[in-house]
Amino acid sequence: MADLSSNFLGIKSPNPFWLASAPPTDKAYNVERAFKAGWGGVVWKTLGEQGPPVVNVNGPRYGAIHGPDRRLLGLNNIELITDRPLEVNLREMTEVKKKWPDRALIASIMVPCEEEAWKAILPLVEATGSDGIELNFGCPHGMSERGMGAAVGQVPEYIEMVVRWCKQYTRMPVITKLTPNITDVRKPARAAKSGGTDAVSLINTINSIVSVDLDTFAPNPSIDGRGSHGGYCGPAVKPIALNMVAEIARDAETRGLPISGIGGITTWRDAAEFIALGCGNVQVCTAAMTYGFKVVQEMIDGLSDWMDSRGFRSIEDFRGMAVPNVTDWQYLNLNYITKAQIDQDLCIKCGRCHIACEDTSHQAITAMVDGARHFEVIDEECVGCNLCVNVCPVDNCITMVPMTEGVDPRTKTPIQPDYANWTTHPNNPMAKVAAE
Repeated sequence: MADLSSNFLGIKSPNPFWLASAPPTDKAYNVERAFKAGWGGVVWKTLGEQGPPVVNVNGPRYGAIHGPDRRLLGLNNIELITDRPLEVNLREMTEVKKKWPDRALIASIMVPCEEEAWKAILPLVEATGSDGIELNFGCPHGMSERGMGAAVGQVPEYIEMVVRWCKQYTRMPVITKLTPNITDVRKPARAAKSGGTDAVSLINTINSIVSVDLDTFAPNPSIDGRGSHGGYCGPAVKPIALNMVAEIARDAETRGLPISGIGGITTWRDAAEFIALGCGNVQVCTAAMTYGFKVVQEMIDGLSDWMDSRGFRSIEDFRGMAVPNVTDWQYLNLNYITKAQIDQDLCIKCGRCHIACEDTSHQAITAMVDGARHFEVIDEECVGCNLCVNVCPVDNCITMVPMTEGVDPRTKTPIQPDYANWTTHPNNPMAKVAAE
C-alpha cells in the first residue's frame, strides 16, 4: 500500500490533502468535521489584526460558471477574510490543535504592511500551537483596496520586506501565498525566497466578473443592484495554476523551493499532476464547497490506487517528475510527426470532427466516401493538431498516432523524423543563441 503521509517543511500530516484558507476553515466546527472526514490539514481562514471588525456583505457572495450539465466549473467570491474576532479564532485554533495533534494546522494571516502589525500578531498565532503561517498576499478584492492581499503580492519589494519581518519575529515555518494577478509569477516567488520564505503556495484567486445580469445590468453576485470584481477559483483555473507552479519549479532562481499547490483541484488526478510538477502537498477549497468534506476520501483512495499501480511508495517517488519535460516552445522538436486516426467501430458518425477540421483547420477529414457518410483522416492534409480529438464526444474514438515516417503536410515531401536534441537543430532559430 502506498504511504500518503506528508512531511512539508517538517509539518507532518497523514496525507497531502489540506483545506485551503476559505469559508470551509472559518471555525472549529468546520475544521473538526474536515479532520473527521480525513483531511490531512487545514489552513485556517485568514486572520486580521485586532481592532475594528471586518464586515462582510449580508447578501450573495458567490457567482458561478456552470457546464451544460450544471456542473460547477468556476466560482467567484466577494467574501473578505474572517469576520470573527481574532481572540475567538485563536482560542479555537488552540483547542483544535490539541485535539488533532497529527493534523497540520496553518494560520493564514493578513495585516497592514507595517512591521509593528506583523510583530504584534505573530506571537499570538505562535501561542496557538499552529504548525506554520501562510502570508496571504493573494486576495484580489476588498482587502487589496486597503493595501493588503494582492496589493502586497503584486509588489516584489513588499513581499520580500514582509517575509523578512515574519522570519525575524516567529519560529514557525513561513509559507508565502502568491497572487496570480501578475504578469510573471517568478518575480514574486524570487522575492519571497530572497526574504527567506520556507515555501510558496499558489495560486490564490483570479480577479473576475463572472457574468452580468441583463435585466438589472449589474455584475453577479449583485448587492442591492451593484456588484464588484471578486476572486475566481474552481476547476476552470487549474490550467493557470499548473503553469504558474511549473514556472516556479523550473526557474533557476527558485528551483527547489517547496511549493503547496492550489487551484481547481477536484480529483486525485488533479492532485497527482500538481505533485508531478513539484508540489509537496495540495490545498483544496471549491471541491469541498461543492461536494462536501467527504470528497477527500475519493482523493485519498484514488491517489493511493494509482500510486500502487505505478509502484510508487510515497509521493516523493514521483514529485517533480514532470518538471524536466516542461520547456519553452522554441525547444520543441518540429520534426516529430503525429497523425489523427479514427476508430470506425467507435465512430457514431456525428460529424463534429469533419466540421471542426473543414471550417477551422486543415480540411483533413472526409465527410463522404463512395456516396456514404464516412469520416476518415486524409494523412497528406493532417498536420497533427488534434482539434478533432478534443471535439469528438466519444473517448478514444480519435487518437494521435506517432509516425516513424510520413509526409510533411507543409512541403508534401516524405520525411523521416529526427529525434535529435532540438536545442542544436539547424532549423531552430534559437540554436545559435543556445550554443553561445
